[in-house]
Amino acid sequence: MANAFVHIELNTGDLSAAKQFYKKIFDWKLAEMPMGPGTTYTTINVGEGVGGGMATKQMPDAPTAWLPYVMVDSVKKTIGKAKKNGAQIVVEYMPISDMGAIGIFVDPTGATLGLWEMAKKPAAKKPAAKAKQAAPAKAKKPAPKGKKK
Repeated sequence: MANAFVHIELNTGDLSAAKQFYKKIFDWKLAEMPMGPGTTYTTINVGEGVGGGMATKQMPDAPTAWLPYVMVDSVKKTIGKAKKNGAQIVVEYMPISDMGAIGIFVDPTGATLGLWEMAKKPAAKKPAAKAKQAAPAKAKKPAPKGKKK
């Protein structure tokens, strides 16, 4: 896997103001996605290229910032490697509905990076092979007892 950047997300203390600002600047298509009681996520469709989203900060004292996400095969394995190499783990593993999962870490230089793992699609079921029904074996008739000559 090439580990491409696949998503970028704005975490802000004023989601409404951010949406109004970016609508005036870019030709992005913004759409609301309910995430639970009283919580919405705004998706950003940029047309071509990497899209993203906007959300209200989960921690009020966290900085307002854009967060890029990188595609990985396994969030858990990549978080483990990042931790082993000095990263501070912010989100170890968090499933996102049935779409996949994220992880977030801060590297040793202070930069924050998100990880994205696509949900594994269940393997397609192969049609069950029809069992060949063997014809019942014919019982062999004992050879007739013949007359001895």
